[in-house]
Amino acid sequence: MKTFHIPSFYRSHIIGPIKELRRKNDKLKRDFSPTVLDFGPVKFLIARHFGFCYGVENAIEIAYKAIAENPGKRIFLLSEMIHNPDVNRDLHEKGIRFLMETTGRQIIPWEELKPDDVVIVPAFGTTIEIQNRLQLLGIDAYQYDTTCPFVEKVWNRAAQIGQKNYTIVVHGKPLHEETRATFSHSKENAPTVVVKNMKQAERLARYIVGEGQKEEFYEEFSGQYSVGFDPEQDLQRVGVVNQTTMLASDTQGIADYLKGVMIKHYQLAPHEVEDRFANTRDTLCYATNDNQDATYALLQHKADFVLVAGGYNSSNTSHIVELCEQKLPTYFIESAIKILDRNIIKHYNLHRKKEEVTENFIPQKDQVTIMLTCGASCPDAIIEGVLTRMLSFFPDAKPIDEVVNALS
Repeated sequence: MKTFHIPSFYRSHIIGPIKELRRKNDKLKRDFSPTVLDFGPVKFLIARHFGFCYGVENAIEIAYKAIAENPGKRIFLLSEMIHNPDVNRDLHEKGIRFLMETTGRQIIPWEELKPDDVVIVPAFGTTIEIQNRLQLLGIDAYQYDTTCPFVEKVWNRAAQIGQKNYTIVVHGKPLHEETRATFSHSKENAPTVVVKNMKQAERLARYIVGEGQKEEFYEEFSGQYSVGFDPEQDLQRVGVVNQTTMLASDTQGIADYLKGVMIKHYQLAPHEVEDRFANTRDTLCYATNDNQDATYALLQHKADFVLVAGGYNSSNTSHIVELCEQKLPTYFIESAIKILDRNIIKHYNLHRKKEEVTENFIPQKDQVTIMLTCGASCPDAIIEGVLTRMLSFFPDAKPIDEVVNALS
């Protein structure tokens, strides 16, 4: 696999060797069991897969390359590079300015840009409309395009099935940058509609089987369908693609459900299914799948609580949190700075969309067991910081080097 050149302060001299050891011992990635670090009074179960993926490292390398190659020039990012506050903060401190918020709200007017400015496209990709706008301004949107290859794979697959006269159903959060980009590219080749969850997929099924009126569809899916979309005509043949950071099981569940609706409604024989429903299993992101599978494996073990690190607006991290909180007390934190002391942790509540404070989160017992993981946009250095911060509350813990070296 390609090695990326990213700033060393994102790396970890503790987490890096652990990942490399697991990689060497499991090159085919068949072992999803967690790494166990037993320090005596505290034990950590660390997920098999977590942290920077291929697309994120590629994006970071290109962004810092843009900084190095353009001294004295104004450099802009369309929006956040990735959903991690530490990475975005460092880029901002190095002079990069953000043109938009992650929701698409403009921060800096397009009119302020000049042809010699540099604009970086984030890992989520961008819309065709924005690419065209940059071109009209005389700016090359492809010079520093960090779009994840796996996001582009979704675009390409959508184009392929669109050319076969299927309508594209995008499973994603309608306002997420990646969903907006995928929707933009998809609608160039086919009628496209976005569904955010199974509940919306079930509502869409009403229009597939002819139970809903056009006017209802346009109101119910406002802002989520392409111009000229006709639910009576455009839902007769469909294919599902995804925002790559959604739960793979959710995307597959929506695809299986809509396929079942098609089979029942049109009374399809097995060999007729692809006449109405495109096979799109290959649009699921490997990193999202690996991280989620590693989380499922992690949760097969016993622990007192889970720490999940990452940006609060990170889609893939939030889904890991959702999986963990079904089984154990789960604390979603940006970094070790949120662990205020041995008794107090400030963490993000996904459901209330705000930070909360929990006291006495570490139980009083002979050995505390902690699960530790993070999303695909979280640097290994953040996980190291969380690990060492927690260890500081256990003065009788074994030395880190002793425990890590024992893994070899």
